[in-house]
Amino acid sequence: MTTAPERTDVLAVAREQVLERGVGLGEQQVLDVLRLGDDRLPELLALAHEVRMRWCGPEVEVEGIVSLKTGGCPEDCHFCSQSGRFPSPVRSAWLDIPGLVKAARQTAETGATEFCIVAAVRGPDRRLLSQVREGIEAIRADGNDIQIACSLGMLTQEQVDELVGMGVHRYNHNLETARSHFPNVVTTHSWEERWETLRMVRDAGMEVCCGGIIGMGETPEQRAEFAVQLAELEPDEVPMNFLIPQPGTPYERYEIVEGKDALRVVAAFRLAMPRTMLRFAGGRELTLGDLGAEQGMLGGINAIIVGNYLTNLGRPASQDLEMLDELKMPIKALSETL
Repeated sequence: MTTAPERTDVLAVAREQVLERGVGLGEQQVLDVLRLGDDRLPELLALAHEVRMRWCGPEVEVEGIVSLKTGGCPEDCHFCSQSGRFPSPVRSAWLDIPGLVKAARQTAETGATEFCIVAAVRGPDRRLLSQVREGIEAIRADGNDIQIACSLGMLTQEQVDELVGMGVHRYNHNLETARSHFPNVVTTHSWEERWETLRMVRDAGMEVCCGGIIGMGETPEQRAEFAVQLAELEPDEVPMNFLIPQPGTPYERYEIVEGKDALRVVAAFRLAMPRTMLRFAGGRELTLGDLGAEQGMLGGINAIIVGNYLTNLGRPASQDLEMLDELKMPIKALSETL
């Protein structure tokens, strides 16, 4: 009687498939990685770091973000304190142009090469786009040549073209979670609507920034599903957020993702997308705790947001810059094409 052969070790497969050939893992393979025990975590992180170094290099892109329009959003994203549908403490507010210029200047002074203007809206109206245009013009008039990104919700083709004309370098619009889980997270618009905005952005020549939030009740299978859906989109950047339960939202009592699980997800996403910029974003301080961001930087991450995250506090930018210096990871230089 013969026995069925044992499944080939997924990390051995990943070493040949991803590290050597640059081909990302498929959905079942990503799930196998997510199911690895804690005893395999150091090996997994080391492989993810090798993949990052081989296919992306040692440079780290540093970014700052600022909210131009905060709160009062009509959508019901269950994780978000800026939704006007929930009794959260965040109230609607606008940042004036001088404040925007100051934030861009402070971001550039950290050595960051990317500055993202964010608004809590379903999509931009004429007033918001005019404000963005004025803000970009004022940032340039201030002598700041930092690259400008935007995150303004769902777009029409006309709005995409207008942002391109303003010189917006990259557009962020997160899919948030796997397609199968999305209806549990948002009911006021669809996953497909978000995907269509991202398609138009990519076709227009802007860089695509698209990620999501881990810890919103999704299963390991859905995390694997999400990784390969992002890989299919071929984004230039994937922000890795971890849920910060917000008072007044439907997710206010959700548990924080454990640090080791967070690192496992980061490494799995790196093995699914070997050439993509993976950025540490919201929730990393709370989730990783004593494990520290260093383990993520040595486990597949190659970009980072410094400072605060819209309605949540981050740690001082100086701490992250010191960490990168200690790890001997150079900050990506500003594009010479600007």
